[in-house]
Amino acid sequence: MKPLWNYSQDVINLLLLVFLSTLESAFMSSTPDTRLIWIDLEMTGLDTDNDKIIEIATIITDDHLNILAEGPVLAVHQSDLILNAMDEWNTRQHGQSGLIERVRRSKLTAQDVEQQTLEFLKKWVNPKSSPMCGNSICQDRRFLHRLMPELEQFFHYRNLDVSSVKELAKRWRPEIMSGLKKNASHLAMDDIRDSIAELKYYREYFFIMNK
Repeated sequence: MKPLWNYSQDVINLLLLVFLSTLESAFMSSTPDTRLIWIDLEMTGLDTDNDKIIEIATIITDDHLNILAEGPVLAVHQSDLILNAMDEWNTRQHGQSGLIERVRRSKLTAQDVEQQTLEFLKKWVNPKSSPMCGNSICQDRRFLHRLMPELEQFFHYRNLDVSSVKELAKRWRPEIMSGLKKNASHLAMDDIRDSIAELKYYREYFFIMNK
């Protein structure tokens, strides 16, 4: 494909018009009652009674999974006592990704992060209208219920869990699973993008959509 600057100005203008038209259609086809909130947390472990949230990110999509906005990616400060108590897997994974250092440097409490995330969500989605969307989202919901209850209550009580679709696809259409590629960086924003891409994959190869 030729670099953009090698095209004539008329072609460039046409491409920009198509892009803006597509973007406008995505915004117009969604409303604060139909948009979806995608969320991912990184935690110090999987113990919902004792472990802590260390990172949160959110993305807003329309109901066709087009990304409309990305929320703030926020690290929650935790003490060295908490961080040093993580198991070997979490210590290695979050250390290699740089998340542990970001958590140490962060000045934000869980309550700060909760309010900043809510401030973003309220600009895009009405309270209790979007299910909580993501992968294995029940686990995230348990942590939010304990540590960020106001944020958890902002969602509808239903979940849109991509991992449920994955379990069905593995059993009913195992031949499609080899085509699914995930980055699995275990950084919150990257994991959300993975989840959205994964659901798009199932929409194309697993669900039968009427044309």
